[in-house]
Amino acid sequence: MALLTTTKRRGRAGARTSHAAAGRHLAKTDPVLHRLIASIGPCELRPRRHHFATLCDSIISQQLSTKVAEVIFDRFAGLYPGRRLTPQAVVRTALPRLRAAGLSRQKAGYLKDLAAGFLDGRVQPSRMARQSNEEIIEALISIHGIGRWTAEMFLIFSLNRPDVLPVDDLGIKKAIQRWYRLPALPIPKKIRAIGKAWHPYETVASWYLWRSLRLSE
Repeated sequence: MALLTTTKRRGRAGARTSHAAAGRHLAKTDPVLHRLIASIGPCELRPRRHHFATLCDSIISQQLSTKVAEVIFDRFAGLYPGRRLTPQAVVRTALPRLRAAGLSRQKAGYLKDLAAGFLDGRVQPSRMARQSNEEIIEALISIHGIGRWTAEMFLIFSLNRPDVLPVDDLGIKKAIQRWYRLPALPIPKKIRAIGKAWHPYETVASWYLWRSLRLSE
């Protein structure tokens, strides 16, 4: 247990060091981010290790309010002993039982396909450390109900990949329009042009842009 605790502490310290280096780079290369970083403080991104459960949550949350999604996910997780979500358990769960938890027929099917994808090798968490961003995205979008945006959120919030720029995300568009004083929401090409200076820390830049939406001028 002491070794595990030490490992966790080292992991958190490593993340803090990496985010601090990213913050210094972003502040140096982009005056807008320099101001946002000064206002917001240290980046708090941390990896999420339960990949299957995280992706289940992502599918359930689609097109639902946060509160409703939380209720349905809670019911879904409650179907399993210890609320332990595994591909093996979900793939064996009958669709009517999933529907009884509040899932639509479509989303219940998506969750079954996600579970099958973990079992048949379409999605292989053990390989992700060696895979590129695009390889992981391609694997995830082979699952029904997962698109590029969901895959990018997984790369950012679960894997903490440093160089992900979700150019189709509405929050990113709104933040860039606001802080870079643009007359309209930017198109992906414009976001990529602005984001060139952020490389290789596009993920941390995106996190600051999301958090900046809470700031007053």
